[in-house]
Amino acid sequence: MRQVWLCLLLFVAHPVIAQSDWQESLREWLTAEDMEENYSEELLEQLEERVLSPINLNQTSQEELETLPFLTAQQVEGLIEYLDHYHPIRSLSELQMVTALDYHTRQLLRYFVIAGDEKKPSVWPTASDLLKYGNHRITLTGKIPFYEREGDRNGYLGYRYRHDVRYQYTYGNRIKAGITAAQDAGEPFFSSKNSLGYDQYNYYVQLRNFGRLEELNLGHYRVQLGLGLVMNTSFQFGKLAMLQTMGRSMHTLSAHSSRSVSDHLQGVAATVRIAQQWRVTAFASYQTIDATLNDNGSARTLLYSGYHRTPTEMEKKHNTQEADLGASIGWQQGTLHINANAVYTHYDRPLQPMQNALYRTYAAEGNDFLNMSLDYGWNNHRWAFSGETALSKKGAVALMHTANCKVTEQLSMMLLHRYYDKRYTAQHANSFREGSSIQNEHGIFLGANWQPLRSWFVQGYVDYAHFSWPRYQVSASSDAFDALLSARYTRKQWTWNVRYRLHIKQHDNETNKSIVNETSHRLRMTADWLLLPALTLRMQGDGVVVSEQGSNSRGVMVGQQVRWQKKWIKVTGTLAWFRSDDYDSRLYQYEPSTQYDFSFPAYYGHGLRYSLLAQTDIGKHLALATKLGVTNYFDRSMIGTGLQQIDHSSMADLLVQLNVKL
Repeated sequence: MRQVWLCLLLFVAHPVIAQSDWQESLREWLTAEDMEENYSEELLEQLEERVLSPINLNQTSQEELETLPFLTAQQVEGLIEYLDHYHPIRSLSELQMVTALDYHTRQLLRYFVIAGDEKKPSVWPTASDLLKYGNHRITLTGKIPFYEREGDRNGYLGYRYRHDVRYQYTYGNRIKAGITAAQDAGEPFFSSKNSLGYDQYNYYVQLRNFGRLEELNLGHYRVQLGLGLVMNTSFQFGKLAMLQTMGRSMHTLSAHSSRSVSDHLQGVAATVRIAQQWRVTAFASYQTIDATLNDNGSARTLLYSGYHRTPTEMEKKHNTQEADLGASIGWQQGTLHINANAVYTHYDRPLQPMQNALYRTYAAEGNDFLNMSLDYGWNNHRWAFSGETALSKKGAVALMHTANCKVTEQLSMMLLHRYYDKRYTAQHANSFREGSSIQNEHGIFLGANWQPLRSWFVQGYVDYAHFSWPRYQVSASSDAFDALLSARYTRKQWTWNVRYRLHIKQHDNETNKSIVNETSHRLRMTADWLLLPALTLRMQGDGVVVSEQGSNSRGVMVGQQVRWQKKWIKVTGTLAWFRSDDYDSRLYQYEPSTQYDFSFPAYYGHGLRYSLLAQTDIGKHLALATKLGVTNYFDRSMIGTGLQQIDHSSMADLLVQLNVKL
């Protein structure tokens, strides 16, 4: 009860929160599907690292600016042109002179860049420089649940606490090295197959800008080539975020420093500049992965959850070996670029998915996979084009092309077309899509950003996709339609946002004899009020209606967020009441959390969610953050099912994090 009164006291005493930070700004790009598929987790973690080590605009390059995924091609080019003409800049206020940058992007960019010393660093730093200017950071995080699941009593191999340890050394933006050790709740610690302690260790070394060696990654890393049709183990934008960036392609290598066990490679990767216009990227990887096996020893399904809590899950741990080789050679002259890419993947066990359903007819099979592509692009101050055409080993095609135009200073438009053959398979493809994979999809997307006045910003898109072959829970060809309209208005201390989304998709009816439409309407309204420099209030309302064959499922959520911030302490409280008919009308809420922990929970039924996050600096070298979260349900006496079942109508947990900076 004390927890409830503590949270309510914050809301009643002063209905206020602080100005939106970069996470709040990026949160506006996310739709329900983005949250459900965790598109945003890797993006937010990468940007978290960039906030800690911002880009020095007086020592940057086009390639480094392209690592900021919210910039369009024209904005990167505009920044480079301004820096070339007016180098060095003395203050970030000069960003107002870059006409390609709108007000919202300039405000967001300030978190990730600095106007620092213009002196060029030496190619090879000395040992004394590494010791003097290097930074060490240790992060300890633990999650303590105040409840017991069925698996904690009987089923899980370990205790119910989640924890991880991170160590990282950085030397400016040129050197990053570290290790992350992570343990999920229920996994054994120093026992079973985890004899070395933690269930997962991610280690990495990243070097940048050492002469012709533009980047070198050792250990765990991520690769993104072009538009992601043959290789993208990094983050993937959803539709609204893709509209924000206007479909810019990226060639990036990055260290894998998160606690995630999926979508990364292990080995070595490097980018070398062999001439002024020519660059080569190559990588080699070997790792063990999880899989569900058939009786004949082949792999039925590759697993990426990373959970090893039960004897069955532990038996599947690292039972399959994967090797990857890839290369990309690229030419760039001004804003025109062309890259040739190739990726080869080998498994020691053949992939042999079950063929008892029609939608699995073209699922990936065998030991060896080869994909090749060309990606290309060009832009000027008004137009930008990018595209990628890919081939699989069997000759199936996947292609995507984007074109965007800055019609006026206030209006930008984007057109995206994609075609993914039903026979196309690529083990590490991850790109723009409506379906669940880069396969069996043909679609077109049209979007626009419009800022008629400084106080108004309007975004919208329509997207149509056709699936020629049956999919999961769809036994015939089908279609999908998606449309969204969002408007933001800012005046003095107030910011209002409203967003409406219509999403129509098809699936089998209850008898599996015909295809029916499922139509969902989602409406979100928010109001931010900056009452004082340190205090702000956010009010939010969400509504959803899902219709199918004359029946409706409805949901509503009303929430409030309060933030109070001083130099050495920041306190954030959230409160949300929700009510929905069933899981189909579930609702989502972004919830601020500690560093590297991103929460996008889905709620359905009838209940109340509240949390309190407190972050404080203890001197120059220590920072402590704690978050208490409580969910109360009014319509059930048990939460969850199976081993995750909690025999209570409420659940509470405490997240504690200690940061040590040296």
